[in-house]
Amino acid sequence: MNAVFKALADPTRRKVLELLRQRPMAAGELADHFPVSRPTMSAHFTVLREADLIEARRIGTSIIYQLKLSVLEDALLGFARLFGAGTGTPATADAAEQIAPEQAQKGAVE
Repeated sequence: MNAVFKALADPTRRKVLELLRQRPMAAGELADHFPVSRPTMSAHFTVLREADLIEARRIGTSIIYQLKLSVLEDALLGFARLFGAGTGTPATADAAEQIAPEQAQKGAVE
């Protein structure tokens, strides 16, 4: 999961993922959206591939990148669980238990 967070930490890589949400794209087509060199973009693609967020396939002389949405979804769900987001998680239950006694006391006083 650390590789996913490393990949998502960079705004250029997040923009690449955003572009790939629309459709698969060639490396050159993606690179045209950024004011950086092709080798720099290649390094970004490598980080995204190592995090398993994108996949690459060669068609002739082009490399086509495609988003692996299921991996990104799993990483985001894991992140949400880490911080107790969602229903039925211990963090949510603890918060409800802390609020309920206070509300009960207020009701008893009033």
